[in-house]
Amino acid sequence: MQYFYAIMWFAVGLILIFSISKENKVFLLAGGFFLVLGGWWLADALLPAMKLFEGGWGIALKCITGAALVILTTAFVKEYRKKGREAQEEQEPEEKPDNSGW
Repeated sequence: MQYFYAIMWFAVGLILIFSISKENKVFLLAGGFFLVLGGWWLADALLPAMKLFEGGWGIALKCITGAALVILTTAFVKEYRKKGREAQEEQEPEEKPDNSGW
């Protein structure tokens, strides 16, 4: 089952990098994170004695995951607000000044 997870994380990472990164460059970081996750899972399957999800290695993975989560969440919120402002500007009718003189 561990090999399946590794393959799945690699596939998600490659899809994010090669297909979806054209939409927004933040997906390069997300894809890279999933490639790291796939490599971590594969290394744990190949080297079970190292126990990469426990101890110091586990803490390192949690720190990497937390950093990726913070960066990706920040990018999402920034993009969400930007699109919200753009949608609001499109809906507001442009007010034309009344130059009739009265």
